[in-house]
Amino acid sequence: MHSHHNGLKTAALLGLLTAMILAVGYWLGGSGGLVFAVVLSLAMNAGTYFFSDKLALRAMRARPVTEAEFPALYQIVRELATDAGQPMPRLYVSPALQPNAFATGRNPRNAAVAVTVGITQLLDRRELRGVIGHELSHVYNRDILISSVAAALAGIVTMAAQLAIFLPLGGSDDDDGPNPAALLLMLILGPLAASIIQLAISRNREYQADASGATLTRDPLALASALEKIQYGAQRMPLPAEGQLATSAHLMIANPLRSGGIAGLFSTHPPMAERIKRLHQLAAITGNGPVQFQR
Repeated sequence: MHSHHNGLKTAALLGLLTAMILAVGYWLGGSGGLVFAVVLSLAMNAGTYFFSDKLALRAMRARPVTEAEFPALYQIVRELATDAGQPMPRLYVSPALQPNAFATGRNPRNAAVAVTVGITQLLDRRELRGVIGHELSHVYNRDILISSVAAALAGIVTMAAQLAIFLPLGGSDDDDGPNPAALLLMLILGPLAASIIQLAISRNREYQADASGATLTRDPLALASALEKIQYGAQRMPLPAEGQLATSAHLMIANPLRSGGIAGLFSTHPPMAERIKRLHQLAAITGNGPVQFQR
C-alpha cells in the first residue's frame, strides 16, 4: 500500500515536471516552442532510459569485476538476488577511496551494482550486505529509472530557462513578446521548481530503499551501522561537484559531494541521522537484530 502511494506521488511529480516543460516551451515559442519542448522531452527521456547506467558508471570510473577478484561481494549479491527471486546483476567497482555505492539500470534484468574500493575497505561483511540490500531495492522498486527521468526532465526545465536569456525580451509595444518581469521570474523559479521536484523524488525513494533493503536482508541495524561509517567517510573525502559526477550524485547511497551551507537545502539525500533513526525504529518493531552467518 505504501509503495502504491509512493508510485502515485512520483507519477504526479513527474507529470508536473513534464507540464512545466510544455508550458515553458509554449510560452517562449508559441506552438512551435511547444512542439520543440515535446520533442526535446521525448528525446532526453529516451536517452536517459537507455544510457543512464553507462553515464553513472563512467562518472565514477567503475569497471566490471569478476567473482575471482571479489568473491565475498559476489556471494552477498547472489544470495540477496536469489532471496528476492531476481536475476544476478552485473557488478562493478570504482577506484574511489570515498566509501559509497550505487545501482543503475532500468530494470532488474539490466541492473548493475557498483561499490567503491573505499566502501569494501571500511565495512564489515554484515554492513556491506546491508548496503547491497539497499541498492538492490532501488533496482526492484524501479527507482533508478524514475529518478533518472526526473533528473532529465528537471534538466530540460533548467535549460529552457537558460535559453530564455538569448531570446528577444520584447518591448512594451510588442504584445507578442514575453513580459521582462515574468521572464526574470521564470529564469529564477523554473530551475528552482524543477530541482525541488527532483529532490522530493530522490529523498522519498532513499527512505523507501532503506526500509525495503532492511526487509530483504532482515537486518536493519547492519544498514544503520553502515550508513554511520559511510557518512563519516564521505564527509572526510568529498568528491568534486563537476561534470557527470554532479548529475549522478543522486544515485549514491550517501551524498558524495561536499555538503553544508545552502547546499543542504538542495541535497538529493535525506538527513543521514533521520535515515539511521528510522532503521533503528524498524529494528525495534520487527525485532530484527544481527544476522548470524554460519559460513
